[in-house]
Amino acid sequence: MFETLNQYGLSDIHLIRDDCGLQAIIAIHDTSLGPALGGCRYLHYPCEQAAIEDAARLAQGMSYKAALAGLPFGGGKSVVLKPRGKIDRKLLFTKMGDFIASLQGRYITALDSGSTLDDMDIMATRSPYVSSSTKIGDCSLYTAEGIYSGIKEAFQVRFASDSLEQARVAIQGLGHVGMALAQRLHRAGASLIVSDLDPRKTQCAAQHFNAEVVIGEAIYQQACDVFAPCGLGGIINAGSIPNLRCAIIAGAANNQLAKNSDEQLLRDRGILYVPDFAINAGGLIYASMRYAGEQQVAINEKLRGIPATIRQLLAANTNPQERDQSPLQTALSLAKQRIANGQNTAANPMPITRHEPQITVTG
Repeated sequence: MFETLNQYGLSDIHLIRDDCGLQAIIAIHDTSLGPALGGCRYLHYPCEQAAIEDAARLAQGMSYKAALAGLPFGGGKSVVLKPRGKIDRKLLFTKMGDFIASLQGRYITALDSGSTLDDMDIMATRSPYVSSSTKIGDCSLYTAEGIYSGIKEAFQVRFASDSLEQARVAIQGLGHVGMALAQRLHRAGASLIVSDLDPRKTQCAAQHFNAEVVIGEAIYQQACDVFAPCGLGGIINAGSIPNLRCAIIAGAANNQLAKNSDEQLLRDRGILYVPDFAINAGGLIYASMRYAGEQQVAINEKLRGIPATIRQLLAANTNPQERDQSPLQTALSLAKQRIANGQNTAANPMPITRHEPQITVTG
C-alpha cells in the first residue's frame, strides 16, 4: 500500500468496507492549491489492488489537470467497487456520501465512469462535498466541448487548418463525453468511426451521425486523422501503438498512455499526442467553478483557456528550440511547477488542512 502512495506521490488514501456491500477507495494526491477534487468511479475491478492503482493514478492526474487549468483545487479520486449480483444502489451511495463527509472537505467528489447524476444527488443528501448533481448539470458536455476545441488546435498544428470538415475521426467509447463529442464533430462535417461495448450506443451514433461502426480493438487499426479515446485508460501502449493509423491522438479518457514513456513510441511513428489532462479539463472546470459559486460568464472564460493551453503545449512540436521537450513533458513540467509554487491564487472555496501521507481503513 505504501509503495502505491510513493509511486504516485499520494498524500493519503482512505478505504472503507460496509455491511451494505460498499467497498470504496478515496485517493488524495495533493492539496497544495486547494481541496482535492475528482470523480467517483463505479466499476467492476479484477481485484482490490487494481482499484487502488486506478484511484491513485487518476488522483495524480487530477492534480495536474487542475494545476494546468489554473484552478484552486488539488487532485483526488474515489472508486466504488461495483459488486457482483444484486445491490441496493441507493444505500450504497448513501454510505459513500457519509464516507466522503467524514473527510470534512479534504476531498470533493464529482461524476465519473459508471456513476450517474442520481448517484451524485444521493451522496449530496449526506455530504456538502459533491460538485456534480442534477441541479448543477451534466459537466460532460463541457468536457466534450473542450476536447473539440483542442482537436481543432491539434489539427491546425498538424495540417495547417482548423477545419474539421471531411476529417476522419475514430472515437473509442460513446459514454456521455464520447457521444457529445461525436455530435459536435458530426455538426462540423467530420466523418466518424465509432466503437463501444454497448451496441445500442454505436447504433445510435450510426443512425444520428452516419458513423461507421467497428468492434473492439479494430478501432485502433482505422485509417484516420484523429483517434479520440473516450473510454477507460491505458489503451495506448506497446501492444496497440504499432496498429495505430492516425495522425493525432486527442480524447477524453484519463491516463490514455499505459506509461508516460509510450509518448516517445508515438513520436517515433509521427503521431501527435495531445496530453489527456490538458484537453479533457472542461468538465473539471465547469464542475469546480459551479461548486465554488462562479457565474457562467467566468466559467466560459476559463473554458476558452483550453485551446490556448493546447497551443502552448504543441509548440514543443513545432519550435526547433523546444523540440526536445514533448507536449506531455511540457504539460507535466508546467503542472508540477504550479503545484510547487502555489501559483493558482484564486480564493479557495473552503479552508485547506495539510496532512502528512496516511492510510485510513474503515470497516
